[in-house]
Amino acid sequence: MAKKTLPFSQTELEEIIAQHPTPFHIYDEQAIRQNVRKLLAAFSWAPSFKEYFAVKATPNPYILKLLREEGVGADCSSLAELILSEKAGIVGENIMFTSNDTPAEEYVKARQLGAVINLDDITQLDYLEKHAGMPELISFRYNPGPLRQGGNAIIGKPEDAKYGLTRQQLIAAYKMARDKGAKRFGLHTMVISNELNPAFFIETAVMMFDLVVGIYRENGIRIELVNFGGGIGIPYRPEQDAVDLEVIGQGVKKVYEEKIAASGLAPLELALECGRMITGPYGYLVTKALHKKEIYKNYIGLDACMANLMRPGIYGSYHHITVAGKENLPLDHMYDVTGSLCENNDKFAVDRKLPRIDIGDTLVIHDAGAHGHAMGFNYNGKLRSAELLLKPDKSVQVIRRAETLDDLFATLDFSRL
Repeated sequence: MAKKTLPFSQTELEEIIAQHPTPFHIYDEQAIRQNVRKLLAAFSWAPSFKEYFAVKATPNPYILKLLREEGVGADCSSLAELILSEKAGIVGENIMFTSNDTPAEEYVKARQLGAVINLDDITQLDYLEKHAGMPELISFRYNPGPLRQGGNAIIGKPEDAKYGLTRQQLIAAYKMARDKGAKRFGLHTMVISNELNPAFFIETAVMMFDLVVGIYRENGIRIELVNFGGGIGIPYRPEQDAVDLEVIGQGVKKVYEEKIAASGLAPLELALECGRMITGPYGYLVTKALHKKEIYKNYIGLDACMANLMRPGIYGSYHHITVAGKENLPLDHMYDVTGSLCENNDKFAVDRKLPRIDIGDTLVIHDAGAHGHAMGFNYNGKLRSAELLLKPDKSVQVIRRAETLDDLFATLDFSRL
């Protein structure tokens, strides 16, 4: 089971709040570093392994910089993410650029940075060549469709997902790319999100290694890079277990030896593009209880809202809640924990058993380190909160200030009214 703890005491938390008004997101630097080291260790057997952090999960250059210091690259899918990675010192083939319906300027920037370009569709090959030129290294994203069972509400079943090429298109795309001058080739897939079963990722390795062998046998093209995508989940609920990264690493190793090494296609560079499992468990949304309402149900109204953490509202996702200082009190009250948006789904928890909550209590919402602040928005004129970094010595660094009304109105010209 995943024990839900905090990286600070109640006293330390209140000292932070005294300097940084709620709501805010705060990330535990030391825990993030230790976590990514576990992932890299699980694949230390590989001839070459790269973790490309999914920038979309936590698009903050300070987070990217500390991950770069641990040897991690960047998985980018937009111009802004490419620029964030560049600002954090991640360039060249330490970036893998995978997008869809891609504007030309984004390919141009990716080429300028020397990123590995991973195409989502066979028609993008001509488009890339026309607008940015053909790189020496090119990768393609594979969609196995009904050949691969799985998927979920986040990414969809493979056959229903808009991403990637079919197997037949892949074979043709590699030949086309070679004819256009490409000399190095990569292969990518992404067929699941937030998955806790390690067997799924080993099965994906089987699928991808079989494909590497098949591509070589059919058109003589040797793949040098295989990116399995991300999708490793985190235990949002206390009763869930974290994914055993060592089980995945050793399972992939066994398949590698059986399929790649045995076929004479080693060495092969392996990669993942995890985001959620790297930072997710080590980010927290800190908020205060502003109001209590008792009608047909009992409500606790917070100073945070869905604009600070969208996942419960749009996915019905569970995020654990700690009432600071009341961790050892009985869970004898039932609440809906809500925000202030004019949307009835603006709820962090529904029918959640918690200790008695009083106005002014501090609530910490767990597992908000990925797809939390990143998915913020300004509906109802809500302002996105600050992001803080808890350093190993317990000091706090502001890595993004809170938005102001001036920020919100910066694109408006009131003088012309």
